[in-house]
Amino acid sequence: MAKTWKANILAFNNGLNLSEEGLPKNVHVLNPFEGEFEERINAIAETFYTKYYNDSLQRKLILGINPGRLGAGSTGIPFSDTKRLEQFCDISVEAFSSHEPSSEFVYEVISAYGGPKKFYQQFYIGSVCPLGFTIRSKAGKEVNYNYYDDKALEKAVTPFIIQSIEQQLAFGVDRKRVFCLGTGKNAKFLKQLNEEKKWFEEVVPLEHPRYVMQYKRRHLETYIDKFLTLLSE
Repeated sequence: MAKTWKANILAFNNGLNLSEEGLPKNVHVLNPFEGEFEERINAIAETFYTKYYNDSLQRKLILGINPGRLGAGSTGIPFSDTKRLEQFCDISVEAFSSHEPSSEFVYEVISAYGGPKKFYQQFYIGSVCPLGFTIRSKAGKEVNYNYYDDKALEKAVTPFIIQSIEQQLAFGVDRKRVFCLGTGKNAKFLKQLNEEKKWFEEVVPLEHPRYVMQYKRRHLETYIDKFLTLLSE
């Protein structure tokens, strides 16, 4: 009998490991499944993936960039802050509260698609790089950092990215199309890898949710419609 998505995802998350050796000196790895809050985050992820992924159905893959501090970095679930988990998924997180603009847009799309049960039965959201990164700003504040923001970082983590994507393909991913959140550097990087590895027949770029919320909020319905059209094809 095939392993469930839940079993595969939880094992994948708990096996994630990326050493900071070889990375640019100012870059730190953000691994929500290790460290001070790992017990809390693993409990949230266990609840979520039990609810929506306790099966062996084939799913389409959506890949973001890498986890941020307020989304997957705090809940263990890509593009899911505590507000959306409670509002849309009936999963309460009492220990803390997080708000991420990207999560707000993603759950507007999920709601318009038919709700979390229908959406997550057909799609799995991950990241091109499943671990995130942070750096210290000039003011000394820890801020999110993308794998492609530094060419040395991108080069250093490329083997880890390749290994991680190939591990997730074995979960039961539809190989016809992959949806890439981020039409610029993220899409370019994933397309180049896909040309080499032949993982998918097509890479379909979509605007990153944070871009939509930060710069195109007045056109929110237009972007929701675009996502629904492409995801439904």
